[in-house]
Amino acid sequence: MNETLLPALMGLGTGLALIVAIGAQNAYLLRLGIDGRPSAVLAVVLVCAVSDAALITAGVAGIGGLVEAMPTAMVVVRLLGAGFLVVYGLLAAHRALRPGRAEVLVPAEGAPAPAEAERGAGTALATRSTGLRAAVLTALALTWLNPHVYLDTVVFLGSVANQQAGEARWWWAGGAVAGSFLWFFALGFGARLLRPVFARPGAWRVLDGIIAAVMLTLGVSLALGG
Repeated sequence: MNETLLPALMGLGTGLALIVAIGAQNAYLLRLGIDGRPSAVLAVVLVCAVSDAALITAGVAGIGGLVEAMPTAMVVVRLLGAGFLVVYGLLAAHRALRPGRAEVLVPAEGAPAPAEAERGAGTALATRSTGLRAAVLTALALTWLNPHVYLDTVVFLGSVANQQAGEARWWWAGGAVAGSFLWFFALGFGARLLRPVFARPGAWRVLDGIIAAVMLTLGVSLALGG
């Protein structure tokens, strides 16, 4: 029992410790979870979690060395990712500094819409809700154009998993994968609990300001080779 449970728990803890820190994926999913439709949230959660699972599995299977042996490819990914993050960060900054008509009050569940929002609530909320296609494409870009994802999952988690003896490495990897699913589902669907806080437009400006800072910092760091 301990030969399987202990490695799985260790993988779960290590995986959670690695992905819980604020980052591009988490910042985007947090906003989407507060603002988006359940179908878009579910799609993005699955994109993030399944991507992690695939990358961790690849690392355990020994592809980490291949990633380290392709510096040119990683440079291309780094520059593309940096450009995407900077553009997304600038868009978030624009929303924070100049919120558009779509930045209306979001009523708490069961509460009547404020008078300001009633006039165009249906249109405004439809504008605010992120489309499924756009949400999935954004999540894919934030995941697969971030070279840190490969280093964290394929190289780091893969190498730690391979330090386990025999089949224990797959139990360890399974725990890390479970950690990814647990975190992304909790973040994506738990974010809706913050909707009462974001009933005020000012709260959206603060959130977008934080997201802009995160995205721009990560984008500039990647562009400079960080």
